[in-house]
Amino acid sequence: MAHVNNGVPFDPQAFENVRIDLPALKRRAATLGTKRCVKKAYQAAWLMRCCSVIDLTTLAGDDTDANVMRLCHKAAKPIRPDLVKALGMENFKITTGAICVYPNQVAVAKKYLKAINADHIPIASVATGFPAGQTPLKMRLEEIRMAVADGATEIDIVINRTKALQGDWQTVYDEVKLMKEACGAAHMKAILAVGELGTMENVYKASMVCMQAGSDFIKTSTGKEGVNAILPVGLVMVRAIRDYLAATGIKVGFKPAGGIRNAKQGLTWLMLMKEELGDEWVKADLFRIGASSLLIDVERQLYHYVYGRYAAEHQLAMS
Repeated sequence: MAHVNNGVPFDPQAFENVRIDLPALKRRAATLGTKRCVKKAYQAAWLMRCCSVIDLTTLAGDDTDANVMRLCHKAAKPIRPDLVKALGMENFKITTGAICVYPNQVAVAKKYLKAINADHIPIASVATGFPAGQTPLKMRLEEIRMAVADGATEIDIVINRTKALQGDWQTVYDEVKLMKEACGAAHMKAILAVGELGTMENVYKASMVCMQAGSDFIKTSTGKEGVNAILPVGLVMVRAIRDYLAATGIKVGFKPAGGIRNAKQGLTWLMLMKEELGDEWVKADLFRIGASSLLIDVERQLYHYVYGRYAAEHQLAMS
């Protein structure tokens, strides 16, 4: 990823008086999935772009080396070779944007990616007491350092929702800043856990505070909350990114995660990014989708485009 956010001094004036018109926000979000579409060859091209921005994820309690190995193989060759050839994209070397695993699986992922000559694919690791973030700060920071030492090139941290809900944005800023320092050269994505922030105003405030503290990306959710990646929340966050860019000149990436399971949803998120932030934000250095099952439906739709029928389940490799 080319873009780095070194942060700015804490400035509550950038967000403390924000007010959000919820009905207008919902109306704008509702039009994204219903009044826009891409068809035929254009849709196939957008689906390939969608594939290239997925953080292919496994965050389960029963993760094993075999699960991670399968994830690495799928990330390196996400679309069947015959489909890639039919689309004329053999020379583009399409991979997913990254793979995303728990910290204790980072070394395993690094080993398997190297074994299949795919160690250029970024390894993202969740950290900081994911998903709750309710462990002592010292432990959260050490978890980051351990994941980076094992080979993680991206770290997905979770913010302190307790402090956010109490309005203690200075502490949220201070903690995220320390987490950014612990990441070293690894890029940091700050997970807001929007389903636990209570209001859209808090979503905007948390977005701005994390960017001020140096987050290279802001991310909607852990995928474990009751409300995860939904379009109204995405609009609030990308407009915070736009405001931060206008104020500082710094580009920050965006990652929706949780509940994005089918190709149509993936395309709608791409449309949101293109319309709200522009073409730079539909590429992997500034946009990712956190998902475990989205890729299968993307490949399924590409199969239909090429062959005119849907593949049977056994014809597409698991992710």
